[in-house]
Amino acid sequence: MFDNKYCYSFPTVRGQQAGRPFYIATCPLRIIPKIFLFDEEEVPAELRAQRSLNRTRLPEMVRYLVDNPKEYVFSSLTASVGTEVRFIPHEGAHDLGILQVPMDAEILINDGQHRRAAIEEALKEMPELGQDNISVLFFVDEGLRRSQQMFADLNKYAVKPSPSISALYDFRDSSACVARYLSMEVKPFIGYTEMEFSTVSPKSAKLFTLSSIKQATQILLSKTARSKFDDSDLQLAVSFWQGCYSAISEWQQVHSKELSPANFRQEFIHAHGIGLHALGHLGRSLLKQHPADWQSKLQNLNKIDWRKSNPIWDNRALHHGKLSKASSNIKLTANILRQALDLQLEGDDKKLEKEFSSNHV
Repeated sequence: MFDNKYCYSFPTVRGQQAGRPFYIATCPLRIIPKIFLFDEEEVPAELRAQRSLNRTRLPEMVRYLVDNPKEYVFSSLTASVGTEVRFIPHEGAHDLGILQVPMDAEILINDGQHRRAAIEEALKEMPELGQDNISVLFFVDEGLRRSQQMFADLNKYAVKPSPSISALYDFRDSSACVARYLSMEVKPFIGYTEMEFSTVSPKSAKLFTLSSIKQATQILLSKTARSKFDDSDLQLAVSFWQGCYSAISEWQQVHSKELSPANFRQEFIHAHGIGLHALGHLGRSLLKQHPADWQSKLQNLNKIDWRKSNPIWDNRALHHGKLSKASSNIKLTANILRQALDLQLEGDDKKLEKEFSSNHV
């Protein structure tokens, strides 16, 4: 029997999975760190029901909570209660009621330990978040083996969204906002941007992924994934990519329907992400070395033979006949573009070119 004075009570919906009851409750954030335990890293993996806490993930999650107190969304925690619980149904509602959990019960998180830790840290900076609630899915623990199996099952089919669809839906990421604008307003991207997937299929009518546009523009503007983009950055990106379009006849042929996207991808380097990223590197050097007349210099792109059959791309954009998106290959491809526009190779780019030349005499 329970003594109600020594129980946590949660408004709850009761359900059933695989013949076992479970309970969906709402909990104030302020009590999450107090009642939900995590079996810490000192316990060997084979004796835990969870993976180790990766504390490098926490600062970003904490900032998300603290910076967006009116807009954040956290998904449910899943926890196992290590003792018997009591469910008191409301009159006339068999599966709606109050879940009572003994205060001395061990409650372990099966899924969501990083959310729990982030909540704990965020409350230190913004205690008023403690009035908010989070949903918790409670299971009655049947031992370590069952808890470990629950962790495996909960994570087995989890799939991280593609970088493109993340950029499409993320309105807090200013670089994603820039990429979305470019994809809808600027040639060569209008109508030819793959918004959902991280690759373009061979038969697709698209050319570039939204994530490639985002990354190439970050390179162009010397920004990182965490950088903020303002209106001047957007206008500069628009001008650069429009300038590239006006100088690259194959992009124009695709838009005028003279060249199909499938044939373009099959035959040319600049129909792929590596070409876009290389142009971003070129643009960064161009803006640095020719801040006043970079637009006129950009027109020299029309001299470049982008065909995959051009041996100049061997061991740069192409490795054993296949495109390579390795960082060194992108930079070596960009070096060809820099040389075509009479730009100086500097720093790591110059060193990489020397190494390439010595290995491919």
